[in-house]
Amino acid sequence: MDFLLAPEIETLANRTKAFVKEKIIPYEADARWGNHGPSEELRKELNALAKEEGLFAPHATPEFGGGGLGHLDRSVVFEAAGYSLLGPVAMHCAAPDEGNMHLLDVVATQSQREIYLKPLVEGSRSCFAMTEPNGAGSDPMMMETTATLTDDGYVIRGTKWLITGARGASFVIIMARNVGGPADGGATMFLCPLPNARIVIERDMETMDSSFAGGHSVVRFDDLVLQEEDILGEAGQGFRYAQVRLAPARLTHCMRWLGAAQRAHHVATKYAATRTGFGKTLARHEGIGFMLADNEIEMRAARLSLQQAAWLLDQGERATTESSMAKVQCSEAIWNIVDRAVQILGGQGISTETPVERIFKEVRGFRIYDGPSEVHRWSLARKAVKAMEAAQ
Repeated sequence: MDFLLAPEIETLANRTKAFVKEKIIPYEADARWGNHGPSEELRKELNALAKEEGLFAPHATPEFGGGGLGHLDRSVVFEAAGYSLLGPVAMHCAAPDEGNMHLLDVVATQSQREIYLKPLVEGSRSCFAMTEPNGAGSDPMMMETTATLTDDGYVIRGTKWLITGARGASFVIIMARNVGGPADGGATMFLCPLPNARIVIERDMETMDSSFAGGHSVVRFDDLVLQEEDILGEAGQGFRYAQVRLAPARLTHCMRWLGAAQRAHHVATKYAATRTGFGKTLARHEGIGFMLADNEIEMRAARLSLQQAAWLLDQGERATTESSMAKVQCSEAIWNIVDRAVQILGGQGISTETPVERIFKEVRGFRIYDGPSEVHRWSLARKAVKAMEAAQ
């Protein structure tokens, strides 16, 4: 791959770094950032700052005012945005909106683009409803939510949970298993505006993380009736479209949280370079110095891995194997880096005196989001065995 970035992308990344440090980090103490993410008022205020700087939706399609960044170019800009957990929210490149923008850009009809993608690029919010309490999760084939074809249309019944950003979203992408019709037994994605009387947010879930606008909710679909024009793409192709969304989305998670890990590392490094113990600064003790070195090594390896996968996506490759590898590598490296930062900071590391405590809680979930590490390893192992069997 070619690691060379265009000068304008380097400039954009540097502008993003300065913007996050100067304009966004001061908001981290804002009381409007609660356990279920930044309030809508705070989100819009942060969005306005990003728009003033020309840094809003840098990845989105230029058709509706986005910056149109490719996957590799996103890697440096999103990492810079992630230096504050509020950075991606401000720049409107956080999950799930960023992944939904990509999916709609690839799959939606022109009419759907105008109805759903255009407002989303301009600053509305969305959600993606696939995960279920007793069904689809790591194994989407266990999906229990159904879309039954009737004379009135498709009737959606089921319950989803851990639906990020459902509260306050302007629309939802629903994954449901088809019952009846030519797509019987397959899965289909549907688009539906929110709010809707047949879509009930039962409750907000209490989770470790707090950076996602709208938090995570349990959502019930009570005989929601949708029509053919509400189908995203083709009926029965939902699992295939899920991969269109997930492969890039895994990488953008890696990018944003690598920025957060770098922030934690910088806080710990500054502390270790100034705090003394046993006659010298902590950084001069090998036990601490080696942890700092390991952080530098793992950040570099993670960055190169995700950038190689991103480059393949830019070449038109599916890059499912590479994005899967990068997701495992980055999620575990980011966890290690932040965990070491907590250890280096000692008592401060488990307090709210620095941003590291919040980052620590935030990144733990990444080893579960978009497929747990164990599921990715299982899939990668299957591919390795199949390749060996085919070569014999």
